[in-house]
Parts: sequence; structure tokens; C-alpha cells
Amino acid sequence: MRSLLRQCGGFASSDGVVTQRSERSALGRAAAEERFRIVSANLWNGAADPAALGDLIAGLDADAVALQELTPEQADAVARILPHGQLDPARNYTGMGIALREPAPVRRIGLPRRDARVAHIDWQRPSGARIELEILNVHVQSPNHHSMPSWRALRARRAQLHGLVRYLRASPHRRRVMVGDLNATPLWPVYRRLAVGMTDAALAAARRHGRSVRPTWGPWSGAPRLLRIDHAFVHGVAVADFHVVPVTGSDHSAIVVDLAVPAVALADATQQSIDAHPGHPAYVASGS
Repeated sequence: MRSLLRQCGGFASSDGVVTQRSERSALGRAAAEERFRIVSANLWNGAADPAALGDLIAGLDADAVALQELTPEQADAVARILPHGQLDPARNYTGMGIALREPAPVRRIGLPRRDARVAHIDWQRPSGARIELEILNVHVQSPNHHSMPSWRALRARRAQLHGLVRYLRASPHRRRVMVGDLNATPLWPVYRRLAVGMTDAALAAARRHGRSVRPTWGPWSGAPRLLRIDHAFVHGVAVADFHVVPVTGSDHSAIVVDLAVPAVALADATQQSIDAHPGHPAYVASGS
């Protein structure tokens, strides 16, 4: 796959989705400029190709990877690249995990249907920069799911939301990044409730680099992406960049979040949180 990426000048999938050379160059520069990189992806319960997934993660040079709908074959491919963290694969859409470049404790947050995972990072780079933050991986129940009646899905969704809000409110000043498949666009209540007091990383990067936000989900692998339902919210850290890249075989694209290192730019992060308020023009324009 790496030779294919070199030929195309971007990240490519067998579905024919290719990002431009300029985006690939931007991703490479970010790694060289001491960024902490988090990747999040919904793997469509095993449909995402394990070998291509491993190549993608290796090519992105990620520090942490948060995965939803993870199956055993996919977990094996990821663990070969990032051997630390905790991966809990399953074949019933509940597989979750956080893979890490370096050791760090990972635990569950009990929620209905699917527990969230949280990693507590306290690393020091060779340069001496310290990285101390929490990574929270979530997968909110879809309101329409083939395996359960709509009323049950909505009840699980509400209960998950309440549990996540309760967890976030218990430590509102903690430096954290929350990523995952929220099954909610910026116009939906789930997004709005979880975004309170946090920064939407996609919006922050779009303003910083003068570009629009991109959708992350389509109805099948290779389909045009229609909705922005995979998100990254941050608190207490500054967003350096944000990208959306294809995942071979999945109906979701991956999101790539670059944080400034050291992760202490509180003033910048506070301003980003203010700008990401629902009344801000960029927020309104981003609704999918």
C-alpha cells in the first residue's frame, strides 16, 4: 500500500478515494513539527480491510488510535503497529479499543450497549516536552439500528449520552480529547450536549487553515461522504490540524487530530471553545 500511496501522492483506498498530495504533505509536516496525533475510525464491524488498516495507521505515524466496531482480525493488524493500550474486539458492533505507541493505562467507562474507553497519557518526548491528557473513545448508539427496535435504540442512546455528560461534568477542567462515532451531526442534540465547554477540532482547524469541514460517513464503502458524524472534541489543548482520510472497506472515514506539543496551550484552547459555540457562524455553517 505504501508504494500505491507514493504513486498517487496521497492516501488511497481500493474504493478509489484519494486525498490530494498537499494534504499528505501537511500530514507529514505535522509529524515533523512535534505534534501528538490521534486517529479515530469506525471499522464497520469487520468490513474495513485489516491489512490496509495497518498500512494506513503506520503511514499516519499515529501516537494513539481510537477504534469503534473493531473485530479480532482488525485488532491484530492494529496491535502490530501500536502494541500498547487495550483493544477489545467483538463481532456484534460493540468492539472498541485504544491502541497506543507507548504504555498508558486504559479503562472502561460503563455505558449501556457499549462502554467508552479512556486512556490516561503521561508521556515525555525526547525533546523534553511532556504530554499529559486524557483520550476518551466513544461510540454513541445509532437511532436506527438493524439489530434492535427504534425505541430501544433511542433509549440506549439517551442513556449513553447521560452517562457521558455525567462523566465529563465530574472533571470539567481535565485536559482531554474525546473522539469517536457520535452518530450525530452538529445540528443534533447529542453533538450539542457533548460539545458544551469543549472545542470541535474540525472547526478549529478549518478556521486556522481557511478550509471547510468535511463529512465522514456515507451509506456504503466508497460512497460519497454525506454526514459529519465522527468527531473530536478537545479541552485544555490546542488543535494544530485535522484531516479526514478514507478507510478501505468502511462506511466511515477516519479522522486525524494533531495537537500542539507540549499540550498546554490553554489560552488558545479557551478561545477555540468560545468560537465553537452554537451561535458562532462556523458552527452553523458546518451542519450536515
